[in-house]
Amino acid sequence: MATAAARPMTPEEKKVIFASSLGTVFEWYDFYLYGSLAAIIAKQFFAGLDAGSAFIFALLAFAAGFIVRPFGAIFFGRLGDMIGRKYTFLVTILIMGLSTFIVGILPTYASIGVAAPIILICLRLLQGLALGGEYGGAATYVAEHAPQGKRGAYTSWIQTTATLGLFLSLMVILGTRTLIGEAAFADWGWRVPFIVSIVLLAVSVWIRLSMNESPAFQKMKSEGKTSKAPLTESFGQWKNLKIVILALVGLTAGQAVVWYSGQFYALFFLTQALKVDGAAANIYVAVSLIIGTPFFILFGSLSDKIGRKPIIMAGCLLAVLTYFPVFEALTKAANPDLHAAQQKSKVLVTADPGECSFQFNPTGTVKFTSSCDIAKQVLAGASVSYENAVAAAGTPATIKIGETVIQGYSSKGITADEAKKKDGEFKKAVADALKAAGYPTKADMAKVDKFMVIAILTYLVILVTMVYGPIAAMLVEMFPTRIRYTSMSLPYHIGNGWFGGLLPTTAFAIVAQTGNMYNGLWYPIIIAAMTFVIGTLFVKETKDVDIYARD
Repeated sequence: MATAAARPMTPEEKKVIFASSLGTVFEWYDFYLYGSLAAIIAKQFFAGLDAGSAFIFALLAFAAGFIVRPFGAIFFGRLGDMIGRKYTFLVTILIMGLSTFIVGILPTYASIGVAAPIILICLRLLQGLALGGEYGGAATYVAEHAPQGKRGAYTSWIQTTATLGLFLSLMVILGTRTLIGEAAFADWGWRVPFIVSIVLLAVSVWIRLSMNESPAFQKMKSEGKTSKAPLTESFGQWKNLKIVILALVGLTAGQAVVWYSGQFYALFFLTQALKVDGAAANIYVAVSLIIGTPFFILFGSLSDKIGRKPIIMAGCLLAVLTYFPVFEALTKAANPDLHAAQQKSKVLVTADPGECSFQFNPTGTVKFTSSCDIAKQVLAGASVSYENAVAAAGTPATIKIGETVIQGYSSKGITADEAKKKDGEFKKAVADALKAAGYPTKADMAKVDKFMVIAILTYLVILVTMVYGPIAAMLVEMFPTRIRYTSMSLPYHIGNGWFGGLLPTTAFAIVAQTGNMYNGLWYPIIIAAMTFVIGTLFVKETKDVDIYARD
């Protein structure tokens, strides 16, 4: 085994990694296109609704792709364990590519009415199902081609594909926008990135058709040991089901929240909470991804030497211990005026808890009427963090900014004109007090410490590479060959599709409810802490497992 690990990569192994990674990059490209263009898609396909509801439905259609990923893992995992890895992930890329292309030529709501959003959601569901089958197939295929002692290094290339797919989608969108202009892009140009995907599909299918089945599956098939019922063996037998559960709560759940925090929530935090210019924030995140991406390979290779588990657990632990100070440091670097104002002039909302509603209002269309809700809505609209204090029952809410106290009001039982007048007066009083206390309306780009912002974002990306670089190899090694595709795909996609995919929404809801812009971090911290404890205590190291002996 030592000689296998020491020898250089063969041309066939390079082809396996290249073809698997390229196809997976294209699948992520297809998947992220929708998210990047959600605002335009809302106008084109949900035009029968008001603007706020249209965007909500567009985001729900985006979320649908995440929600169905585990079902794709079950369906295609079963096929992969029964008929082979190669043909299964050939099918997944065909489904993903064709679904994406059809979105590019799909008539809009203005042309075919309600059929347009229905077809769009169906295509989005197909994309999620396909992605649910793709990752497990690619990871299993590469791992089963890798020599003993090199699986971490080989599969870490697959781990770079989500980041590269996101890059590719943003580059194609940016290039198209630049070439044809914003007006044309919003009208018809948004279709171009979807239509272009047919070329990527053709290249991926051509390459994958020339590939051979994985050696481990071929050996098992020739010996007549393939599973006749992968789902029953994977989830109907406790000896394997307990490993699936451990893989979810002790590995992929924590990995997922660290991944989404480092690549998505950080961008959301920059633009929404810190009010950094959107284009600049994208550039900062892009630079950090360029710097951080090689660390996927570094930690994947390192896991072959010291083990997968120590690196993944260390990434989770660092996230738990450092997220709060790191995000506060990001505030100081990206918007020093806001950080200084928060330190000098705290904001306090004192209100009767009985009149405070749940503050989650993503579209800004919910009409709040109590003094507590109106006060919190105004502060949330200005992205101001605040603390809460309890007032006596029936007492109107107040906002205290530094030493200035502003009396709240209720719009219940007053005319629309009177409510509008009070609203204007209240918002002006709050804005004046915030300005006097030094709270900026947006980040001063001249004061942004760009080096420090990129350094902090790069640190967050490196945590991503720690938890994500070795995970494919570890999941492959946890399960026997006959049910590997099915067993590893489900915990991966529940972790990343549900625990990770719902992170931005959940964190936003926590911030909206509590008023503190850092409190959204409790969601990834708690999940990562759970994974660290369970993974450390109950998940076994796998780097020395001989996967060819596990059929």
